[in-house]
Amino acid sequence: MKTSAKTWLFILALALLASLVVLISRPDEPVAVSVPDTSRGPSFEARVEKPRRARFLFGIIPTGLEERLMGGGALRFDHASRGAKIGYVGRDRLELGADGWDLLIETDAAGGIAPGTRLVFPILLAETPRTLRCRPADSAAGYLRAAERPGSGELDGSFLVELATCENVATGKVIEWPPAPLTLRGSFGGLPHGRR
Repeated sequence: MKTSAKTWLFILALALLASLVVLISRPDEPVAVSVPDTSRGPSFEARVEKPRRARFLFGIIPTGLEERLMGGGALRFDHASRGAKIGYVGRDRLELGADGWDLLIETDAAGGIAPGTRLVFPILLAETPRTLRCRPADSAAGYLRAAERPGSGELDGSFLVELATCENVATGKVIEWPPAPLTLRGSFGGLPHGRR
């Protein structure tokens, strides 16, 4: 092989390696969460985003494609999910659920995420179905924002919570997954204020 061809192959290999490093090391990109369509009544959606280090090939494949290739489906639920339910809805507390899903977000007096916040959800880990209960770290990152529609008694809003610790519901033991916090992101619209 000629020297110039070897040089070009070496440069190409370095460029590919650099591209891979950039893709792996860049921070997780937020997934846009749309405000649900409230013209037909109360609606909500919630999505769990895995950190790059917990995803196939460190997340270089788009999430939608990864879900189709790897199976297991999206880690999400919404108002149209089977068993969807709305519990208490307020500026400092939000309770949502569906079959296998149970979400409670609480905020403290300063508006930060309170320790009582938790998410219970089904997941496939190591080819085994499990139910996890995840909670934020002691100094929780995230928010719950809710605003009342004038004169309606209904709330619209959004939330984001980093879930740092997960335990297996069946055993009560903390598991060594994920390698970085999960991000819970969602929105809601037209939810009646108070308990439903």
